[in-house]
Amino acid sequence: MINFDNSATTYPMPPSVSRAVADAVRFYGGNPGRSGHKLSIKTSEKVFLVRESAAQLFGAKTENVVFTLNCTHALNMAIKGCLHRGDHCIISSLEHNSVSRPVYAMSKKGVAFSVLEVDDDDEVTLRRLKALIRDNTKAVIITVCSNVTGQILPYREIGEICRKRGIVYIADAAQAAGVLSISMSDGYDFLCMSGHKGLYGPTGTGLLISSGRYSLDTIIEGGTGATSLELEQTGFLPEQLESGTINTVGIIGLGEGIKFVKSKGIKRIHDYEMSLTESFLQGLSNQRGITVIRGKGKYSAVVSFNKDGYESNELAEYLSDRGIYLRGGYQCAGLAHKYLGTEKHGTVRFSPSVMNRQSEVYYLLKAIKKA
Repeated sequence: MINFDNSATTYPMPPSVSRAVADAVRFYGGNPGRSGHKLSIKTSEKVFLVRESAAQLFGAKTENVVFTLNCTHALNMAIKGCLHRGDHCIISSLEHNSVSRPVYAMSKKGVAFSVLEVDDDDEVTLRRLKALIRDNTKAVIITVCSNVTGQILPYREIGEICRKRGIVYIADAAQAAGVLSISMSDGYDFLCMSGHKGLYGPTGTGLLISSGRYSLDTIIEGGTGATSLELEQTGFLPEQLESGTINTVGIIGLGEGIKFVKSKGIKRIHDYEMSLTESFLQGLSNQRGITVIRGKGKYSAVVSFNKDGYESNELAEYLSDRGIYLRGGYQCAGLAHKYLGTEKHGTVRFSPSVMNRQSEVYYLLKAIKKA
């Protein structure tokens, strides 16, 4: 089995993550923050260490790190908690459905939105962004890195524009966390990410990290382990956004994934994944009938391509039958595919991790050539 679908979920995970999950089931069965007995306190301390580690990795205050089910969960909380009737927001033409769908849902409740057409030239993209800003623009909600093409947007410059204009900056870092050097100092107000991709944690984990500059309306209320006698939802982070029992087992596993990223180093991870990507792109360039969906801007270790005579899902299935896993279709990003002109057939997506090897890339290239 060779997995090149790491943009969906990284697999395999580091062995330390598997061990941490097993230990969490065996030894950390208390409900964190819900009881005063030793098992609960022991589990709470373990969860706190993960929260603290995530805060250190992304330059945040520990109490501003909120655990979520995934990046989609985090984005929905940020988008729906921020926007109100009469507000305007801006999203990009490369957004995943986890941004475009909640924004569209809010448009039915009186929120207007504009779509920023992303260019390979960052200066063009930034000029277009400034032109879309209105007096009532409340938020800019933009992916750091496209899950379809791997294009990296000028995320720091966007943060500076938002800061100067007093606009809330919500970032989708699902494809960037653990792979690109990102920090709250880039200007994010709400940084949303999955735990099961570049952070090498289990599925069912994600993070919503707040700058603390803005508060969110809650879309889920309930038990927080604090202010229990009040009908009003707890008003401070992280409890305000963590109603109900959190995914303790997944979070403890995520902690080991974050340790793995820190030990490897984000730059080292990025450089290695890009070396695999460059080998793949070079190999594709030597084959006939291949179309690569990639411009001249800045790109990460994600490649979308098509092969003449194949629907994207057909080619992905052909490769899967040979033990090589890539994702065909639309990658849950309809807006991006319409913008890229690939809505008819979709694309096949290649996305490696540090667990892959150069020999696996060569094996994939041979399989594509034989198809």
